[in-house]
Amino acid sequence: MLLYRRKLDREEIRPLLGQSSIPMCSSQYERMFNSSRIPGVDTDTLQHLKDSKHIAVYHRGRYFKVWLYHSGRLLKPCEIQLQVQKILDDPSLPQAGEEKLAALTAGDRVPWAKARSSFFTQGRNKLSLEAIEKAAFFVTLDDTEQGFRKEDPVASLDNYAKSLLHGKCYDRWFDKSLSFIIFKNGKVGLNAEHSWADAPIIGHLWEYVLATDQFQLGYTEEGHCKGEPNPRIPPPQRLQWEIGEPCQEVIRQSLSVAQQLADDVDFHSFPFDNFGKGLIKRCRTSPDAFVQMALQLAHYWDKGKFCLTYEASMTRLFREGRTETVRSCTSQSTEFVLSMMDSTQTSEQKLKFFKIAAEKHQSMYRHAMTGAGIDRHLFCLYVVSKYLGVDSPFLKEVLSEPWKLSTSQTPHQQVDLLDLNRFPEYVSSGGGFGPVADDGYGVSYIMVGENLINFHISSKFSSPETDSHRFGKHFRQAMLDILTLFNLDKRPSK
Repeated sequence: MLLYRRKLDREEIRPLLGQSSIPMCSSQYERMFNSSRIPGVDTDTLQHLKDSKHIAVYHRGRYFKVWLYHSGRLLKPCEIQLQVQKILDDPSLPQAGEEKLAALTAGDRVPWAKARSSFFTQGRNKLSLEAIEKAAFFVTLDDTEQGFRKEDPVASLDNYAKSLLHGKCYDRWFDKSLSFIIFKNGKVGLNAEHSWADAPIIGHLWEYVLATDQFQLGYTEEGHCKGEPNPRIPPPQRLQWEIGEPCQEVIRQSLSVAQQLADDVDFHSFPFDNFGKGLIKRCRTSPDAFVQMALQLAHYWDKGKFCLTYEASMTRLFREGRTETVRSCTSQSTEFVLSMMDSTQTSEQKLKFFKIAAEKHQSMYRHAMTGAGIDRHLFCLYVVSKYLGVDSPFLKEVLSEPWKLSTSQTPHQQVDLLDLNRFPEYVSSGGGFGPVADDGYGVSYIMVGENLINFHISSKFSSPETDSHRFGKHFRQAMLDILTLFNLDKRPSK
């Protein structure tokens, strides 16, 4: 991660669209490191420093500051390992209120903003909070074991995803731009605060981290980092706190709010390996449009109705561009779905409807990417209406409609970093997010190589309408049913 930060500081990361030479705006990268979201009563702010020479580490309820430089150079991996080992070996107990302190960043923002100004503006609390907020990024040495297990593939991936999304609600500093999580068994992951950037930016970092860790830096046969550490490097510094009962009460309330949210998240993460974008491209169809049509069909099977659907498209072809919405539920896609429900329709007729719907989707995606979308335009009109004091019933209605199916594809960008055919065990699951609507689904997916698509489906247990595992089953079936329309041979089995 620090090598990536160095490349970023030296402006060595090429902001190009896929494998093309088309430049994209790289402003989002600026706040990846040395950044924190600061709570405010009316509005939060993003604090970004030009540089930071330390990280903040959380382990078993204690906070540590770890310096990243010694004698004017970046610590070597073996020296970072030595520092982490000192933290793991530290027998000290958490101070009063320290263990669950980060719950303040997981609960409602106003209580955290008030607590910050009341309890963290002087003395050791101010210094310790600054050490966290001004760190390059946050690290959690998690005391649980996570990751894919062959003996329990479904629950293990679901738990891995849920842990990265919210953990125990007090062992991630959710205001930091990045929290790097290392589990007890060596599995790793990221939790990213969303206001500073979108998923492809974090994905770009993560691709580099996974490939560099294994194939550039590497480990000894015993599993240690290579090289000899300098034993004179100062040890990690334990952060000191004075957290009285009034502040502890705010922490307890924030944790209660956060745990209610976290316990309600129904998260299902799974690999779809029946086929991937390689076979879809043989159908002369956009892989993304194929998946989006399958999601429409799966949602209709799941709920028996259509809903307003959000797919994120990037607008980084423009300065400081973030996203635009592709409204995937169209009259063409509904016509296709209804044809799939109609036993009187032939496969040829269904395929015709599918191709029309897929082409419409691709057209909308291109429009969204090139500044001809709908929703950001509507949002700007809403902002202007507020500024002018104009009441618009139309804008009120259109901006209050819930997105009951919110979807996003994470692009696989640096395909040259890792040969997936030679090293299939280094496949990343990609990332996911929670549901946007109380009775809706959040769906994230990443197309890895030619033969695999990893999915993340989220919803809320409290909704009687949703069930992430049920939706996952519908989606698998929808993908297979659409493929049969093309009458192709399946890909050869390995």
